[in-house]
Amino acid sequence: MSSADFSPAAAALQRSAAELLMQRLDIFAGHTDQPGTITRLYLSRAHREAAATLTRWMAAAGMNAAIDPIGNVVGRYEGTEPNAPTLLIGSHIDTVRDAGRYDGNLGVLAGLTCVEEFAKAGKRFPFAIEVIAFGDEEGVRFPSALTGSRAMAGEFDSNVLDGCDESGVSLREALIAFGCDPLRIGAVARRPQDMIAYIELHIEQGPLLEASHAPIGVVTAISGANRFEVDVIGTAGHAGTTPMNMRADALTGAAEMILAIEALARATPTLVGTVGKIEAPTGSVNVVPGEARFTIDLRAPTDDARERASEVLAAELSMIADRRGLRMNLKQTYQAFATSCDARIVAALSRCVTRAGLDLQLLPSGAGHDAMAVARLCPIGMLFVRCAGGLSHSPAESITVEDASCALGVLMDFVSSLDERTFRRPEPYLDNVLARP
Repeated sequence: MSSADFSPAAAALQRSAAELLMQRLDIFAGHTDQPGTITRLYLSRAHREAAATLTRWMAAAGMNAAIDPIGNVVGRYEGTEPNAPTLLIGSHIDTVRDAGRYDGNLGVLAGLTCVEEFAKAGKRFPFAIEVIAFGDEEGVRFPSALTGSRAMAGEFDSNVLDGCDESGVSLREALIAFGCDPLRIGAVARRPQDMIAYIELHIEQGPLLEASHAPIGVVTAISGANRFEVDVIGTAGHAGTTPMNMRADALTGAAEMILAIEALARATPTLVGTVGKIEAPTGSVNVVPGEARFTIDLRAPTDDARERASEVLAAELSMIADRRGLRMNLKQTYQAFATSCDARIVAALSRCVTRAGLDLQLLPSGAGHDAMAVARLCPIGMLFVRCAGGLSHSPAESITVEDASCALGVLMDFVSSLDERTFRRPEPYLDNVLARP
């Protein structure tokens, strides 16, 4: 089946493949650490079961499948030539707690489905395809994230092996229990000269495609993020005896700061700002709060916009604290740089969308993805699928089989289009196969 074939027979095959994809997603949802929800944490029992199921499906689809030393599942579909360069298609199969069934899993199983369809048609390419199921994108169990994709990009930090989950189990211990060898993690790293590109299909996790009535969209960039913890120190006092004009109320000061964060984000194009946690650690119903603490998450698709906003915000929060007679401590706890999708891949995916008869939607990703880490290894591209209400990290995640069919068609057309072009020179491969009109 070629997705560029718009015959009724080809459309029926594509629809059938999409229905199988949705059935597999339902089956995969049954691998959970907590019955009644979808909770599949990195290196847990449910992760091991899901990896085993995926390995069987990959083998049945004609791939050589294995679990690598960091817990990624890798299925390889060989090319027509030995030692051919590799196109990576992947996402992650770990979840947040009480998750939906599409975040991450969709991209992995869609990659499997595409290879399966190529194998049924007896079609191979002058490059290999590897479908990757990264094990730790979410960073829920251990104090680290993107572990599998960082290892593949050759940027694994061995210090994270000592990080422990809430039960005191270290990442090193969990890997060994999973059947992996922490001493061999370095072998997961790939050589850039062996890679063509990485493509990740993912639900949008936002409302833009639904608002545009578009089933799929091509991602232009993945937003970077700055995260902060803010401590606001005032003076605790009796709620009944401290006059309003003599208070140094840490909580109302924090409230004004939070509104300033919202105002800045609303006034700055492409910037989003979130306060996800707030507390008055020593608070009581009859005490003027002497301390407040909250978090900030700032994201933007360009580093300049995010850093400028961080500087403006730090100055504004300091001014609010000074005016109210408070002390404020702003501590940055996390930074991720923005990642641009390769312009040639964006153009190639865009052509595939147009060939499918769909309106082209270009949009940034506000959420982080494994593609951010893999970008250090090779050029990346992403394709988004519309999700109902823009909901994600929720049991309410929902996509349609029709949208899944569109995504499969575009992904298969992208791979088949690479097959239709020839190598002129070994490197850089993308200059030859993606830059053509």
